[in-house]
Amino acid sequence: MANKKLFFNRDLSWLSFNNRVLIEAAKEEVPLLERMKFMAIYSSNLDEFYRVRMPVIMALKKIKEKQILDLPHFGKSLYKKASSMIHKQQEYFGQLISQKIIPKLAEENVTLLYNQTIPALIRTAIADFFYNQLAAYIEIKYLKEQPFFPENNRLYLAVYFQTVSGTASDIAVLNIPSNYTDRFFAVSQHDQQYVVFIDDIVKEMIPFIFKAKQIAGIYSFKVTRDAELELDDEYQGDIAQEIEKQIQKRDFGLATRLLYQADMPTYCLEMLVHAAQLKHANLMPGGNYHNLKDFSDFPIQLDKWRYPVKQPICYSPPANRPSLFSVIEEEDLLINTPYQSYDTVLRFFNEAVIDEQVAEIYTTIYRVANDSRILHALISAARNGKRVTVFVELKARFDEENNLKWAKKMEVSGIRIIYSIPKLKVHAKVALVKKKETTGDVSYRTLLATGNLNENTARFYTDHILLTANRSFAEELVDLFGFLTKRKMKEENDHISFQHLLVAQFNLLPQLLVLIDKEIENAHQGLPASIVLKLNNLEEETLILKLYEASRAGVSIKLIIRGICRLKPMMEGYSENIVVYRIIDRYLEHGRIYLFHNNGDPKVYLGSADWMDRNIYRRIEVCFPIYVDKLKQQLIEIVRLQLNDDLAAVQLDKKLNNIPKEKVMNIRSQEAIYMLLKENAYHPID
Repeated sequence: MANKKLFFNRDLSWLSFNNRVLIEAAKEEVPLLERMKFMAIYSSNLDEFYRVRMPVIMALKKIKEKQILDLPHFGKSLYKKASSMIHKQQEYFGQLISQKIIPKLAEENVTLLYNQTIPALIRTAIADFFYNQLAAYIEIKYLKEQPFFPENNRLYLAVYFQTVSGTASDIAVLNIPSNYTDRFFAVSQHDQQYVVFIDDIVKEMIPFIFKAKQIAGIYSFKVTRDAELELDDEYQGDIAQEIEKQIQKRDFGLATRLLYQADMPTYCLEMLVHAAQLKHANLMPGGNYHNLKDFSDFPIQLDKWRYPVKQPICYSPPANRPSLFSVIEEEDLLINTPYQSYDTVLRFFNEAVIDEQVAEIYTTIYRVANDSRILHALISAARNGKRVTVFVELKARFDEENNLKWAKKMEVSGIRIIYSIPKLKVHAKVALVKKKETTGDVSYRTLLATGNLNENTARFYTDHILLTANRSFAEELVDLFGFLTKRKMKEENDHISFQHLLVAQFNLLPQLLVLIDKEIENAHQGLPASIVLKLNNLEEETLILKLYEASRAGVSIKLIIRGICRLKPMMEGYSENIVVYRIIDRYLEHGRIYLFHNNGDPKVYLGSADWMDRNIYRRIEVCFPIYVDKLKQQLIEIVRLQLNDDLAAVQLDKKLNNIPKEKVMNIRSQEAIYMLLKENAYHPID
């Protein structure tokens, strides 16, 4: 077992990443609404952390110390360290609102009422809004009289009553109906715009609701619940039916956090914990307002508060060859979203719908748009008589319901649906189109991507999609889909050989180790040796240890890791030759790129796989080489710009701190990449 001192803890590393999101919200040069959106992202991320990771941390907290010492990922102080980091971040979050955001809004005559009394001049409008709109959704429960189950991440107010003599009486709980209405109410008076949390509107009206009671205090709170579905990996029944049943239970899971207003009296807190059965939850004092992810829907929108509009670079096949499929037959196309238009990807599927020579279509789906144009196209293709097979991963967290909906819809339309594999997630982003040419030959068009087939997220996720007629890729995808149709784990008698694609469960890990070993060998021979990796997360210990070995051999290693990074950079004796950067900017950095120097003949891979335990050992992932030199050089230049980014990138130090880079070149890589691709727009063969 590897020494755990060689690795950052994954949860603390993730909290460090979320702090980097908060740092972006503090930047004066970022437009105001975008800063508020980064605060919303931070808040949403933290909620997910409490739903997904905190249950694990809390469970380990209860394990005896002697048992914890045997767990490489966790130390006995993890719970305290994580809670401390979160507490400091939330304090900073509050300071950003009060000291940075609110004053900037005020400069435009916008008053965000935050821990303030509602001004008299808007109280009539507030009362009208309450009685006309909000009152329809208000539910009241008395804790001494009625059972109370706080729903996941719903907002509540605890109204604390006392008798005339001043003794404690009862507590009533009211919901804040932000799941039914907007979180904010905006009203104008005398050239001044006021924005009010509906929390404060309900608070304002509480004396009118409880006219006969002595109100001692009003305190906000919310409960976060465990999001994991209770699925037996050996489950052999109808997995779609079982997941559908579990989704309905998700919001009733174990409570992992009670976030409450910090000045809530002890008696009120204890009564709430008892009545709502929250004694095992993490009790966390906070501010007066929760679910500040709602900042993403701030009601006042000014153009100057947004990033300038950037039109994606569009591609159209030349007039003499209007078919995208015919272009792909001659040359590979690489689409880099969101810089380049996703319409080309949509066109790939749309042409398959109407091309009479297309006989079969295969694809995987993991996360798709709610109204997916791609899946609509597949339904049309099936109705046009083509054989369509779709592997639907039902275990994509928080997307299970949408995937179920689409699976049923596609199945009714005649599409062959392959459901999840027990114990294994299919995270690959691939599609295969089989054509029967007029000559009688069979040809293929394939799509291989780093991100989901989702036209909505393609507008702000940086990803890479390869469209190619490479027959070797296609034949290996045929084998992969053959394997997926069996819906089982890989077995020893599955003699599938992948010579080009890197596929988790088959050859991904061994080939990555071979590629790193080649750089080590070159370094030992005095040849140039370097590795550049761009990943969302880096966690898997075997690969990290191999990178340490490469560093000690003299291989230069540069990592661009957006989120979790368990590798410790610049560690004496292990990683002096490794630097780690993070880029948080307008777009979410999502594409995975592996770049190996290979003594001047670079090997470049793209793919769906981060270097995490789950990707390597518990998923089907597909990574693919870039063979066309023009595309390879384009990706190398994109990576070079990201490594030289000194405006949006930070460097991760040995203590998980996000250290700003010295501004030497003043490069903001996302801007530079857009200009690079715009200046070298698509040049298809004439």
